[in-house]
Amino acid sequence: MGSMSNSLKPALLMVGVQMVFSACNIIYKLAIYDGMNIIVIAAYRLAFAAVTTIPLALIFERKRPKMTWRVFYLSLLSGLFAGLLFQNLFYGALVLTSATLVSAIYNLIPSVTFVLAVSFGFEELNWGAVTGKAKVVGTILGFAGALVLTFYKGVEFDIWPFAINILDPKNDHTEHVTDTTTELLGVLCVLLSCFCFSIWLIIQAKISEVYPCPQSSIALMSVIGTIQCVIFGFIVERDLNQWKLGWDIRLLTVVFSVCFMLMLIHC
Repeated sequence: MGSMSNSLKPALLMVGVQMVFSACNIIYKLAIYDGMNIIVIAAYRLAFAAVTTIPLALIFERKRPKMTWRVFYLSLLSGLFAGLLFQNLFYGALVLTSATLVSAIYNLIPSVTFVLAVSFGFEELNWGAVTGKAKVVGTILGFAGALVLTFYKGVEFDIWPFAINILDPKNDHTEHVTDTTTELLGVLCVLLSCFCFSIWLIIQAKISEVYPCPQSSIALMSVIGTIQCVIFGFIVERDLNQWKLGWDIRLLTVVFSVCFMLMLIHC
C-alpha cells in the first residue's frame, strides 16, 4: 500500500499543479478584464517572487557555492526568457484568446522542450528504444492536438445555463470580442511563450549542473526578471495609475500567482 501511494504522489502533484495553473489563468483573465496592463502583472509577479524567494535562499542555502560570471550570465538569460518574454507573451495570449485555449496549448511545453533539447544536442533521440519512439509519437500527437484546437470549430454544447457574471457589468474593460485573426495571434503568442519557457528549462538544467541551488537561482532570476520587466514596463506603460495595487482582483492576481510559483518550486 505504501509503495502504491508513493508511486501515485508524482501524478497527484501534477494534477494539483494543473488545477492551480488553470485557476491562475482565470484570475489573470479577470485582472486583464479589469484593465490591468500585462507588463504590470509580470513586473509585480516577479517582484513579489523575488521578495519571497530571497529569504528562503538565505535560510536554506547558506552553504551555496560561489557565484561565477557563467552562472550570472545564465541567470540573465533565465530572467529574460522566463521573466520578460515568457510572461508577457503568455499574458498577451490571454488578452487575445480564451483562457481555455491558452491552457490547452500550454501543455505543448514538454514536446517543445524535447524538440529543442534534441536539436541542441542536450538529449539523444534514441529512436531504437521504446521510450524514444514514445517521445516522438507524443510530440506529434501534442502538436496535432494544438492544431485541432486552433483551427477546428465544432458544435457548441450548452450543457448547463450559466447566468453568473463575476465581472463588473459597468466596467468598459469587460467588453471582449475575439475574432479569428485575434485568436490566431493569441495562439502564436502562447506558442512563442512555450518556446521561451522550454528554453528556460534547458537553461535551468545547465545552471543546476554548476550551481545546484534552486532557491538561489530562482531568486536571482526573479530579481533580474523584475529589473527587466520594470524597465520595459515604464517604457510601454507610463501611467502611474496602472501601477497602483488596491484590495481588489489585481492584488489577488499577483499574490496568487506568486504562491503558485512557490508551489512549483517545492513540488
